[in-house]
Amino acid sequence: MSASGPERGGPPPGVAGGGGEAAGVGPKSGTVALMGRPNAGKSTLMNRFLGQKVAIVSDKPQTTRHRLVGILSEERGQMVFYDTPGVHKPLHQMNRQMVTYALDALNEADAVCLLVDAAAAEGSGDAYLTDLVARVEVPKVLALNKIDLVRKSRLLPMIERWAERGIFEEIVPVSALSGDGCDLLLGILWRLLPEGPPRYDPELLTIHPDRFLVAERIREKVLDHTREEIPYSTAVRIEGWEEEPGGPDRPGLVRIYASILADRPGQKKILVGHRGAMIKAIGTAARKDLEEYLGRRVYLDLQVKLEPGWREDRRILGELDRDLVGWLGP
Repeated sequence: MSASGPERGGPPPGVAGGGGEAAGVGPKSGTVALMGRPNAGKSTLMNRFLGQKVAIVSDKPQTTRHRLVGILSEERGQMVFYDTPGVHKPLHQMNRQMVTYALDALNEADAVCLLVDAAAAEGSGDAYLTDLVARVEVPKVLALNKIDLVRKSRLLPMIERWAERGIFEEIVPVSALSGDGCDLLLGILWRLLPEGPPRYDPELLTIHPDRFLVAERIREKVLDHTREEIPYSTAVRIEGWEEEPGGPDRPGLVRIYASILADRPGQKKILVGHRGAMIKAIGTAARKDLEEYLGRRVYLDLQVKLEPGWREDRRILGELDRDLVGWLGP
């Protein structure tokens, strides 16, 4: 643990008490892997740090399926976040691929921020992931997330239990949703990064192309409108993309042709809905979101396609990843 306990006049043991930069330190540059169990709040935290939405967010576990890259450039330097899929027991080829993405990010990052849902009971999955994080030889920080849902009387004993493991440089209680504690956490992460030049153009917020981010935003609307097994059994594939220029008083038009993949006929029926009501609701919500994101008018042609066993099909999984080219970095 860092020297921020009572002997230095700081907060109780295990609680972060700083994070500011030392005088004379040059610009920082490095990568931070945001690790955690499904639904720990990693995407919400990255979006909070960036000040903009890069990763889609849902209350459904396993929302993030790839290693998403977010780039924060400021006067302190450049911090590149890896928003990773939640580590879980994989049941399909898609899920095995997701866990591989997360573990690769863990082993390649300059620092690790482990997010734990402070409002949830600890389980064997938390112990497994903590053990994985403990093995990497880079600075590690623990973020106890969702403290807005936890009684304060529970928080300090929780911090002390985690501090006893001796794994983390700092333990920071945060709420990624409200922002409470996030500035402190970000300052600590800056402190842990090495000095160096930026890895990416400082104007970039992410390295992912619009086609991939658009597919993700459409999938977010599927998550918003469906329940039970549907969110985990569907994917969105961009089939076509056409751009028409605008005029002085009229923004350009983007025609997007996309498919929602369904694993079984019953799932396709749910996604289409009675007389097409569900697919229409998903498409309307997605189009509004995409127009705001792209800053242009959007024509969205959204279909539901039956692709039995797609989560085990390496060809389809490869097609879904085709727009993620370049995500591993320069």
